[in-house]
This record gives sequence, C-alpha cells and structure tokens, in this order.
Amino acid sequence: MSSNQCINGARLWQSIMEMAKIDALPGGGCGRLTLTDGDLEARALFNRWCEDAGCTVTYDRLGNMFARREGRELDALPIAIGSHLDTQPHGGKFDGVYGVLAGLEVVRTLNDLGLETDAPIEIVNWTNEEGARFAPAMLCSGVYAGLFDLEFALSREDADGKRFGDELARIGYAGSEPCGAHRFGAFLEAHIEQGPVLERHDEVIGVVTGGQGQRWYDVTVTGRDAHSGSTPMPGRRDALVSAARMIQEVQRIALAYGPDGVGTVGALQVSPNSRNTIPGEVRFTIDFRHPDDALLSGMDNAIRRAALEEQEAWVALDMIWHNPPVKFDEVCIDAIETAAKDIGQPWRRMVSGAGHDACQLARKVPAAMVFVPCRDGLSHNEGEWAEPDHLEAGCNVLLQAALTLSKQMAPVT
Repeated sequence: MSSNQCINGARLWQSIMEMAKIDALPGGGCGRLTLTDGDLEARALFNRWCEDAGCTVTYDRLGNMFARREGRELDALPIAIGSHLDTQPHGGKFDGVYGVLAGLEVVRTLNDLGLETDAPIEIVNWTNEEGARFAPAMLCSGVYAGLFDLEFALSREDADGKRFGDELARIGYAGSEPCGAHRFGAFLEAHIEQGPVLERHDEVIGVVTGGQGQRWYDVTVTGRDAHSGSTPMPGRRDALVSAARMIQEVQRIALAYGPDGVGTVGALQVSPNSRNTIPGEVRFTIDFRHPDDALLSGMDNAIRRAALEEQEAWVALDMIWHNPPVKFDEVCIDAIETAAKDIGQPWRRMVSGAGHDACQLARKVPAAMVFVPCRDGLSHNEGEWAEPDHLEAGCNVLLQAALTLSKQMAPVT
C-alpha cells in the first residue's frame, strides 16, 4: 500500500466519538434506537458531514441514506460502503457506527488526495439494522434485498404500539425513492468482530467470507393464573415452569449442535408478574444461529418437538424470521484480502457469527466485509471497545478494496 494512500486515523476516531455523544449513556455507550429523536440527530450530523465532503445525499422510502461521491465513469455503478447508526438500548460506540463513518473517512481521504475514482463511491446508512425497537433486525436492508416487502416493514410496531411507518414520517425521512431501486456495483461493510477470535489470535483484520443463518421466534406459554398459597402443586398450570423447561431446551439444543450452533433467550415477560400469583402466561424470544442451514433446520425441529411435548402449559412458537446462511462475493473477498495483505497486519478469513446489513445485501449485489477486533469480543454492551489503530487499519483495508473494485466494476471504455 502506498504510504500516501492512508486514511486519517485521528479524524476517523474523532468522528466516532462525536457521533457517540448522541444518546450517550452513563456507562460510556449509546442508546440510540431507530427513528427516535436521537436517530434524527445522528442522521442530521451524518448528512452535514457528507455534504461537507462534497457528497449528494438522498434517501429512500424506508429512510436508508445514500451519500454519493461521483466518479469519472458516468455509467459505472457505485461502490457502496456502509452500515448503520442505530444502536442497542445499552449499546456501544462502535457497532455499526464504525462502518458508516469508515465510509465517510474513505471519501474524505479521497478528497484529501485529490483522487478521482472510476466508479462513484457511496456511503450508506441502513435504517433499523439492530431490530431493538422494530423487529426483525436488518429490516430495511432486507427490504432492499427483497427478503421483506415494504408494507411488512412499515407495519412493524415497537413495544408501545408505535408503527415504523408513522415514526419514519415523524422524523421526516420517508423518502420517495422505492426501497431496492438504488443500484450498487458492490457493497463493502467494515465492522467490529463482536466476537473473540481476532483478539485471541492476535490478528487485526478479519476477511469475512459469509454469515451464519438465523431463526428468530416469539414464544407464548399459556397456563392458568391461580393463588400461590391455596393451589396445590399437583395440577398447577404454571406457565413459568413450562417456560423454564423450554429455555433449558434452547440451551441443550444449541450445545447439541455445537460447536457452531448457538441459542439465546434474550427477552422474557411474565404475567401477571405478581408475587403471590402462579404465572398464567409467559412470553419470551429465541435466537438460533448456525452457519449450516440444514443443521439450523434441525435446531428448529428440535425446539418444535420440545414445545409439543410440554404438558403443564400450552406452548405456541411463532418463527418471525428465517435468515439463511450467506456466502460473500469472491471478487469482493479477494479485494479485501489483497488489501489486508498490503497493510502488513496479521489477518484471517472467517465467517461472521452476527448478522449484518452486508449479509442481506449479498443476496442482491456483490458484497463482503472487513472485521477488526473488539476487546474481549464484547458487543451490544456499553463496555464495547475497539482500539483506534485497529479501526484505522480496517479503514485502510476498506480504502484499498474500494479503489480496486472501483476500477474493476467500472465499464471498459
């Protein structure tokens, strides 16, 4: 890599820290949920930075934002770089944000160097990647890729019954461009790993070859409310006891499909939630993941059998999302791998354990990802941390890969 073709690491870090001030939390993280006032403030800041960098900013029907730096080839499809600005309720500074602002730093560096790319470069902010407020995750990149339809996305409701479409209109980001109409030559996403592999092997760059599959469920366990003191143990229909057995099954199934299978119960609601009343209803979520879709289907079959076999209460499983495993594009992977070699940092090929917008995009356009380490593999937590020099290295890989793909994807004249 040419020594004069490097991003400004201090500027990238400063941008991330400035964005982290929006909906900052006491523990050092961020709680910037989709389509809130904080999301609006983050979008406005990102929009201003992009316009200051000479980009033209547009957004589609679902509020996905596209900041375009023109290239010399007018007929070339853009090389897109991006991720998301929304966070978990108690999220960190880097998840998603790094990918968006790394794209901005690539554009700023191209401006500093006076480089005109063959294909245009676009920075993308995808709406509602986290799914923390409106399930499922990666909702709007999913609509873009044809995995969900528009009305499904607009009809999603948060815990307070507020509709996605109404909240999008409220913050003023319901654009006119159809979601999915914006065309890309390729899509690249930089991200913290959200796992421990790179750190454990003392490696700086992850060349991501694909993402594992996911199945999300909403589970309702229905028993019968009754007095805790006067109802004998035999014959009780305790929904929480049944839910506890189901949660144990999630753990057992994930271990049985190891080492790659994982299962998580991340949310649980007990009703009536009274100290002296036997719970009559419990609602909880299940998140199953595996890089092999056939084995992920096996996990699905196993949890359904467990639901049918539960006798103390009635268990209803609603699978709200099936996201099959995805393989990234070899041309994009090669561009990232070559760039990783050129920066002289230790790297490895790897599969993403988490879902990302790039995993949705890969079903429609050539895509791949760059990972950098995060401390202790921790993410979706206020303590999430990435070293500035690692973020800089990942962004340098992104810059070189984008330059390579810009030449490859531009039409031959």
